[in-house]
Amino acid sequence: MSEEDIWPPRQRLVGIWLLIICVLVFAMIMVGGATRLTDSGLSITEWNFMKHFVPPMGEAAWSQEFALYQQTMEYQAQNNGMTLAEFRQIYWWEWGHRFLGQLLGLVFAIPALIFLLTGRLRGRFRVTLVLFALGGLQGAIGWWMVTSGLFDRLDVSPFRLAIHLAMAFFILALGLWTALGAFAWPAQRTQPGTWRWAPFVLMALIFIQVMLGALLAGSDGGMAYADWPKIGGEWIPSSAFGLEGFWPNLTEEHATQHLLHRTAGYVVAIFALSLAAIALIRGQGEARWTLGLVGLAALLQAGLGIMTVLAASPLSLGLLHQAGAAVLWMTTLAAARAAWR
Repeated sequence: MSEEDIWPPRQRLVGIWLLIICVLVFAMIMVGGATRLTDSGLSITEWNFMKHFVPPMGEAAWSQEFALYQQTMEYQAQNNGMTLAEFRQIYWWEWGHRFLGQLLGLVFAIPALIFLLTGRLRGRFRVTLVLFALGGLQGAIGWWMVTSGLFDRLDVSPFRLAIHLAMAFFILALGLWTALGAFAWPAQRTQPGTWRWAPFVLMALIFIQVMLGALLAGSDGGMAYADWPKIGGEWIPSSAFGLEGFWPNLTEEHATQHLLHRTAGYVVAIFALSLAAIALIRGQGEARWTLGLVGLAALLQAGLGIMTVLAASPLSLGLLHQAGAAVLWMTTLAAARAAWR
């Protein structure tokens, strides 16, 4: 079988386009993480399509944006006295996040229409529609998240933040799966050395771990405990689950969040390394080496998590840790597709 039979030219173009979409979604996740960790998410208080393509031009425009921000609770209770220069620093993060979102929409929609009219989507038309709908829904969820923190809270709702991140990871997974399908990858049947559904279980565990991390970051809890392996000097912190009701503990109680996030991380790392070891011993083909990469990514991510905790969650390590989660997610998806095929 020739390469042209495995990767038809039309499908290769679709695959490249979808990989570009995945790169942009990854960039959105990273800039969104920086926006949250720098408390920049509430700096733009309006939804304006053109404003998100063209930043404020001139002092008058900047002063107008700053005046809108001064009406928020975050400014009045936390940043009162902030200078215009300081406001610009947080504004650029949020503007960049929204600009990337709208750019992503155009990069998706225009080629999708061209591929549709030229018949290059073939059997992927429905998936493309789903991706487009999810992208629009993600924009709505993002604005829903921002509105939760404009006037009634100091920050956005951790719950809405987690939903926003969950949608980003789901779009990333669907886009990457479809891109690999456009390349007909893997071309041959492979063997993971264990149950073919095991990588999907790992994906579910990673997803839970990412959501717990979003709740932790969304409540500014990353810096609450800077020791490891103990949490505040205790193996199981005595204040964990100290609030009334299960949900407030997930969204507000930092000891609970650290306990759950770290425990889930241990489970993910152990499971990923186990799958990698089995695949390297008994597996064959793409499933073997992709699961090996999953083990390596999980090990690096665990190390980044420990370093982030011990350093009290600085911006640089926090972003690297989030990037590690996305890389582990994508690597596991590739392994899951290889095992499924």
